[in-house]
Amino acid sequence: MIRKQYFNIPGAKGRGMLMDLTFGDAGKNSPLIIFAHGFKGFKDWGSHNLVAHYFAENGFRFLKFNFSHNGTTTAHPAELVDLIAFADNTFTIELNDLTAVIDFACGGSGMPTAPWVYLIGHSMGGGLSIIKAAEDTRIKKLVTMSAISSFRDLWPKSIETQWRLQGITYILNKRTGQELPLKIGLLEDLDKCPARLDILANATRVKQPWLIAHGDADPTVPVSSAEALKAAQPHAELLVVPEADHTFGSSHPYTGAAMPPLLLEFCMASVRFLKK
Repeated sequence: MIRKQYFNIPGAKGRGMLMDLTFGDAGKNSPLIIFAHGFKGFKDWGSHNLVAHYFAENGFRFLKFNFSHNGTTTAHPAELVDLIAFADNTFTIELNDLTAVIDFACGGSGMPTAPWVYLIGHSMGGGLSIIKAAEDTRIKKLVTMSAISSFRDLWPKSIETQWRLQGITYILNKRTGQELPLKIGLLEDLDKCPARLDILANATRVKQPWLIAHGDADPTVPVSSAEALKAAQPHAELLVVPEADHTFGSSHPYTGAAMPPLLLEFCMASVRFLKK
Protein backbone atom coordinates (compact mmCIF):
# COMPACT_ATOMS: atom_id res chain seq x y z
CA MET A 1 0.00 0.00 0.00
CA ILE A 2 1.29 3.45 -0.93
CA ARG A 3 0.76 6.15 1.68
CA LYS A 4 1.44 9.87 2.09
CA GLN A 5 2.52 11.96 5.03
CA TYR A 6 2.42 15.76 5.05
CA PHE A 7 4.67 18.33 6.69
CA ASN A 8 5.09 22.10 6.87
CA ILE A 9 8.50 23.43 7.87
CA PRO A 10 9.85 27.00 7.96
CA GLY A 11 11.86 28.11 4.97
CA ALA A 12 13.57 31.40 4.17
CA LYS A 13 12.28 34.43 6.11
CA GLY A 14 10.06 32.05 8.12
CA ARG A 15 7.77 31.29 5.18
CA GLY A 16 6.23 27.83 5.35
CA MET A 17 7.26 25.09 2.94
CA LEU A 18 4.64 22.42 2.38
CA MET A 19 6.08 18.93 1.85
CA ASP A 20 4.70 15.46 1.26
CA LEU A 21 6.36 12.11 1.72
CA THR A 22 5.18 9.17 -0.42
CA PHE A 23 6.21 5.71 0.76
CA GLY A 24 5.32 2.04 0.54
CA ASP A 25 5.35 -0.91 2.91
CA ALA A 26 9.10 -0.71 3.59
CA GLY A 27 8.42 2.65 5.27
CA LYS A 28 11.24 4.11 7.34
CA ASN A 29 13.74 1.58 6.03
CA SER A 30 13.45 2.84 2.44
CA PRO A 31 16.12 5.08 0.89
CA LEU A 32 14.93 8.69 0.83
CA ILE A 33 14.71 10.79 -2.35
CA ILE A 34 14.27 14.57 -2.16
CA PHE A 35 12.80 16.18 -5.29
CA ALA A 36 13.44 19.85 -6.19
CA HIS A 37 10.95 21.36 -8.65
CA GLY A 38 11.66 23.85 -11.42
CA PHE A 39 11.13 27.55 -12.12
CA LYS A 40 7.42 28.50 -12.08
CA GLY A 41 6.80 24.97 -10.74
CA PHE A 42 5.56 23.47 -7.48
CA LYS A 43 5.55 20.08 -5.81
CA ASP A 44 2.16 19.00 -7.22
CA TRP A 45 2.76 20.23 -10.77
CA GLY A 46 1.68 17.91 -13.59
CA SER A 47 2.49 14.26 -12.94
CA HIS A 48 4.84 14.79 -9.97
CA ASN A 49 2.48 12.76 -7.76
CA LEU A 50 2.54 9.86 -10.20
CA VAL A 51 6.34 10.03 -10.19
CA ALA A 52 6.34 9.93 -6.38
CA HIS A 53 4.01 6.92 -6.45
CA TYR A 54 6.28 5.11 -8.92
CA PHE A 55 9.38 5.56 -6.80
CA ALA A 56 7.47 4.44 -3.70
CA GLU A 57 6.35 1.31 -5.55
CA ASN A 58 10.00 0.64 -6.31
CA GLY A 59 11.20 0.77 -2.72
CA PHE A 60 11.97 4.45 -2.09
CA ARG A 61 10.56 7.20 0.06
CA PHE A 62 9.91 10.29 -2.08
CA LEU A 63 9.86 13.72 -0.44
CA LYS A 64 8.81 16.71 -2.54
CA PHE A 65 8.31 20.28 -1.36
CA ASN A 66 7.42 23.81 -2.39
CA PHE A 67 10.26 26.31 -2.21
CA SER A 68 9.39 29.09 0.24
CA HIS A 69 9.26 31.87 -2.37
CA ASN A 70 7.99 29.95 -5.42
CA GLY A 71 4.70 31.89 -5.43
CA THR A 72 2.51 29.27 -3.79
CA THR A 73 1.10 29.53 -0.28
CA THR A 74 0.09 26.96 2.31
CA ALA A 75 -3.55 27.72 1.44
CA HIS A 76 -2.90 27.52 -2.32
CA PRO A 77 -0.06 25.01 -2.77
CA ALA A 78 -0.66 24.47 -6.50
CA GLU A 79 -1.19 28.05 -7.70
CA LEU A 80 1.17 30.99 -8.09
CA VAL A 81 -0.86 33.45 -6.02
CA ASP A 82 1.82 35.18 -3.92
CA LEU A 83 3.60 37.31 -6.49
CA ILE A 84 5.27 39.42 -3.80
CA ALA A 85 7.14 36.34 -2.57
CA PHE A 86 7.87 35.28 -6.15
CA ALA A 87 9.37 38.70 -6.90
CA ASP A 88 11.57 38.56 -3.78
CA ASN A 89 13.00 35.11 -4.55
CA THR A 90 16.71 34.51 -5.11
CA PHE A 91 18.79 31.42 -5.85
CA THR A 92 20.54 31.76 -2.49
CA ILE A 93 17.12 31.67 -0.81
CA GLU A 94 16.31 28.48 -2.68
CA LEU A 95 19.63 26.87 -1.76
CA ASN A 96 18.90 27.72 1.86
CA ASP A 97 15.44 26.18 1.48
CA LEU A 98 16.97 23.00 0.06
CA THR A 99 19.41 22.87 2.96
CA ALA A 100 16.49 23.18 5.39
CA VAL A 101 14.71 20.26 3.71
CA ILE A 102 17.83 18.08 3.86
CA ASP A 103 18.32 19.07 7.51
CA PHE A 104 14.73 18.04 8.22
CA ALA A 105 15.11 14.74 6.39
CA CYS A 106 18.39 13.88 8.07
CA GLY A 107 17.63 15.07 11.57
CA GLY A 108 14.20 16.61 11.90
CA SER A 109 11.33 15.41 14.02
CA GLY A 110 8.06 14.06 12.72
CA MET A 111 9.38 11.60 10.16
CA PRO A 112 11.93 8.78 10.17
CA THR A 113 15.29 10.42 9.51
CA ALA A 114 18.02 9.31 7.15
CA PRO A 115 21.81 9.70 7.42
CA TRP A 116 21.94 10.50 3.71
CA VAL A 117 19.57 11.22 0.84
CA TYR A 118 19.28 10.93 -2.92
CA LEU A 119 18.56 14.19 -4.72
CA ILE A 120 16.54 14.61 -7.93
CA GLY A 121 16.16 18.07 -9.47
CA HIS A 122 14.20 19.24 -12.50
CA SER A 123 15.26 22.22 -14.66
CA MET A 124 16.12 25.06 -12.24
CA GLY A 125 15.84 22.55 -9.41
CA GLY A 126 18.46 20.53 -11.26
CA GLY A 127 20.87 23.47 -11.22
CA LEU A 128 20.28 24.00 -7.51
CA SER A 129 20.75 20.29 -6.87
CA ILE A 130 24.13 20.29 -8.64
CA ILE A 131 25.36 23.09 -6.38
CA LYS A 132 23.98 21.39 -3.29
CA ALA A 133 25.57 18.06 -4.19
CA ALA A 134 28.94 19.82 -4.54
CA GLU A 135 28.46 21.32 -1.06
CA ASP A 136 26.80 18.59 0.98
CA THR A 137 28.18 15.10 1.61
CA ARG A 138 24.79 13.94 2.91
CA ILE A 139 23.72 13.66 -0.73
CA LYS A 140 24.68 10.13 -1.79
CA LYS A 141 23.57 10.20 -5.44
CA LEU A 142 22.33 12.92 -7.78
CA VAL A 143 19.84 12.78 -10.67
CA THR A 144 19.15 15.84 -12.80
CA MET A 145 16.34 16.08 -15.32
CA SER A 146 16.34 18.79 -18.02
CA ALA A 147 18.74 20.74 -15.81
CA ILE A 148 19.97 24.22 -16.60
CA SER A 149 23.73 24.78 -16.76
CA SER A 150 23.43 28.50 -15.91
CA PHE A 151 20.77 30.39 -13.98
CA ARG A 152 20.77 32.95 -16.77
CA ASP A 153 19.26 30.25 -18.98
CA LEU A 154 15.97 31.10 -17.25
CA TRP A 155 15.45 34.42 -19.07
CA PRO A 156 16.63 36.18 -22.24
CA LYS A 157 19.97 37.92 -21.70
CA SER A 158 18.57 40.91 -23.60
CA ILE A 159 16.22 41.89 -20.74
CA GLU A 160 18.94 42.41 -18.14
CA THR A 161 19.86 46.03 -18.99
CA GLN A 162 16.29 47.26 -18.67
CA TRP A 163 15.78 45.03 -15.61
CA ARG A 164 18.70 46.76 -13.87
CA LEU A 165 17.42 50.22 -14.83
CA GLN A 166 13.87 49.62 -13.65
CA GLY A 167 14.63 47.36 -10.70
CA ILE A 168 12.06 44.83 -11.82
CA THR A 169 11.11 42.75 -14.84
CA TYR A 170 8.18 40.52 -15.74
CA ILE A 171 8.17 37.07 -17.29
CA LEU A 172 5.16 35.39 -18.82
CA ASN A 173 3.74 32.22 -17.33
CA LYS A 174 2.45 30.77 -20.60
CA ARG A 175 0.26 28.24 -18.80
CA THR A 176 -1.75 30.83 -16.84
CA GLY A 177 -1.11 34.05 -18.75
CA GLN A 178 0.28 35.67 -15.57
CA GLU A 179 3.01 38.29 -15.79
CA LEU A 180 5.32 37.16 -13.01
CA PRO A 181 7.52 39.85 -11.39
CA LEU A 182 11.23 39.43 -10.67
CA LYS A 183 12.98 42.11 -8.63
CA ILE A 184 16.56 43.18 -9.19
CA GLY A 185 17.57 41.16 -6.11
CA LEU A 186 17.66 38.04 -8.26
CA LEU A 187 20.32 39.53 -10.56
CA GLU A 188 22.18 41.07 -7.61
CA ASP A 189 22.33 37.64 -6.00
CA LEU A 190 24.17 36.34 -9.08
CA ASP A 191 26.51 39.36 -8.92
CA LYS A 192 27.27 38.90 -5.21
CA CYS A 193 27.75 35.11 -5.25
CA PRO A 194 29.33 34.34 -8.65
CA ALA A 195 31.34 31.33 -7.45
CA ARG A 196 28.61 29.65 -5.42
CA LEU A 197 25.99 30.20 -8.12
CA ASP A 198 28.16 29.01 -11.03
CA ILE A 199 26.48 25.71 -11.92
CA LEU A 200 29.16 24.47 -14.32
CA ALA A 201 31.98 25.25 -11.87
CA ASN A 202 30.13 23.36 -9.15
CA ALA A 203 29.52 20.47 -11.54
CA THR A 204 33.27 19.91 -11.65
CA ARG A 205 33.20 19.36 -7.87
CA VAL A 206 30.38 16.80 -7.76
CA LYS A 207 31.92 13.60 -6.44
CA GLN A 208 28.72 11.58 -6.04
CA PRO A 209 27.38 9.25 -8.74
CA TRP A 210 25.33 11.48 -11.04
CA LEU A 211 22.79 10.75 -13.76
CA ILE A 212 22.21 13.61 -16.22
CA ALA A 213 18.92 13.02 -18.07
CA HIS A 214 17.73 15.29 -20.87
CA GLY A 215 15.40 15.12 -23.84
CA ASP A 216 16.74 15.86 -27.30
CA ALA A 217 13.51 17.71 -28.13
CA ASP A 218 13.61 20.09 -25.14
CA PRO A 219 12.53 23.55 -26.39
CA THR A 220 13.10 25.23 -23.02
CA VAL A 221 16.59 24.06 -22.00
CA PRO A 222 18.46 22.64 -25.02
CA VAL A 223 20.25 19.31 -24.76
CA SER A 224 23.52 21.23 -25.12
CA SER A 225 23.05 22.13 -21.44
CA ALA A 226 23.30 18.44 -20.52
CA GLU A 227 26.32 18.06 -22.78
CA ALA A 228 28.01 20.99 -21.02
CA LEU A 229 27.34 19.41 -17.61
CA LYS A 230 28.74 16.10 -18.82
CA ALA A 231 31.85 17.87 -20.13
CA ALA A 232 32.28 19.59 -16.77
CA GLN A 233 31.96 16.29 -14.88
CA PRO A 234 33.06 13.37 -17.08
CA HIS A 235 32.27 10.71 -14.45
CA ALA A 236 28.56 11.57 -14.66
CA GLU A 237 26.29 9.34 -16.73
CA LEU A 238 24.47 11.08 -19.59
CA LEU A 239 21.06 9.82 -20.69
CA VAL A 240 19.59 11.57 -23.74
CA VAL A 241 15.99 10.49 -24.29
CA PRO A 242 14.90 10.73 -27.95
CA GLU A 243 11.83 12.90 -28.60
CA ALA A 244 11.52 13.94 -24.92
CA ASP A 245 10.65 17.57 -24.23
CA HIS A 246 11.38 19.63 -21.10
CA THR A 247 8.92 17.69 -18.91
CA PHE A 248 9.21 14.34 -20.71
CA GLY A 249 5.63 14.53 -21.95
CA SER A 250 3.94 15.84 -18.82
CA SER A 251 1.83 18.99 -18.53
CA HIS A 252 -0.26 20.82 -15.96
CA PRO A 253 -2.89 19.91 -15.12
CA TYR A 254 -2.18 16.27 -15.88
CA THR A 255 -5.29 14.09 -15.76
CA GLY A 256 -3.94 10.78 -17.05
CA ALA A 257 -3.96 7.73 -14.78
CA ALA A 258 -0.53 6.66 -16.00
CA MET A 259 2.68 8.61 -16.55
CA PRO A 260 3.59 9.72 -20.07
CA PRO A 261 5.75 6.98 -21.66
CA LEU A 262 8.88 9.15 -21.91
CA LEU A 263 8.58 10.21 -18.27
CA LEU A 264 8.21 6.56 -17.31
CA GLU A 265 11.40 5.85 -19.26
CA PHE A 266 13.19 8.50 -17.18
CA CYS A 267 11.82 7.08 -13.93
CA MET A 268 12.84 3.53 -14.84
CA ALA A 269 16.37 4.68 -15.71
CA SER A 270 16.56 6.63 -12.44
CA VAL A 271 15.48 3.62 -10.37
CA ARG A 272 18.13 1.47 -12.06
CA PHE A 273 20.76 4.14 -11.40
CA LEU A 274 19.82 4.64 -7.75
CA LYS A 275 19.71 0.90 -7.04
CA LYS A 276 23.15 0.22 -8.54
